[in-house]
Amino acid sequence: MRFTEHLEIEGIRPSIGTVGDAYDNSLMESIIGLFKTECIRTDVFHEGPYRQLADVEFATAGWVDWWNNRRLHGARGNLTPVEYERAYYAANVSEPQPV
Repeated sequence: MRFTEHLEIEGIRPSIGTVGDAYDNSLMESIIGLFKTECIRTDVFHEGPYRQLADVEFATAGWVDWWNNRRLHGARGNLTPVEYERAYYAANVSEPQPV
């Protein structure tokens, strides 16, 4: 309550949704859905059935590595996240300023 009151006093609108709406959970639910579809329900990141927690952890680590480093993103010119980030910073490097 105090946090919410402080935001109101400062004129800051919270980004957190209210009880009963999905705005604060929609991104997370989308990622969880992709994770279940791409990692858990396939054998791409793990061969055979999941028998132990370690099997799920190993598959999850593989999926996260793929998601962050090798996944092609259509809205980003079919570049991987790493390639896109490198291109972004290469294009936005400022010229050295004279001292």
